[in-house]
Amino acid sequence: MKKTIITLAIAIATFFGSTQANAQNKFAYIDFQELMRMMPEYKKATTDMESFSKTLQDELKKMSDEFETKLAAFQKNQGTMSEAIRDLREKELRDMQSRIQEFQENAQENARSKEQELLKPIIEKAKTTISTVAKEGGYSYVFDSSPGTPLLYKPDGDNIMGAVKKKLGII
Repeated sequence: MKKTIITLAIAIATFFGSTQANAQNKFAYIDFQELMRMMPEYKKATTDMESFSKTLQDELKKMSDEFETKLAAFQKNQGTMSEAIRDLREKELRDMQSRIQEFQENAQENARSKEQELLKPIIEKAKTTISTVAKEGGYSYVFDSSPGTPLLYKPDGDNIMGAVKKKLGII
């Protein structure tokens, strides 16, 4: 009986202690993806990225068109070519195909690098502003409520999107 009372007393003390500790923590959330899409810097970065990607796509198309033209000419004239010329043209086509494939791989890597380069300062600005708003609002934790992020519950009153947008000057 004495053990039960002591265990019950410890459980009650632990419960009230954890309740009091939780009362000191304030939680908030924000849809980080939505915030990013609203920032003017993000819109400019997206435009710059699209322009960069278009340049790469145009170059790839130009290379592919040249390959297709040379391939068609080879197929049309291969019957009249000597073996040495045919071997030379086949090697030339294989080399072009390799260059095109290498260009595609490099272009994808360059596009990813460019995207990271453009987004990094925007992400940092958003995170810094969220931090500032969280500190000003007395929040201990701010969760990302973007789609795909596991957030089980979010009360309407703790969404700090409005305060962050105001701090960033987004209307």
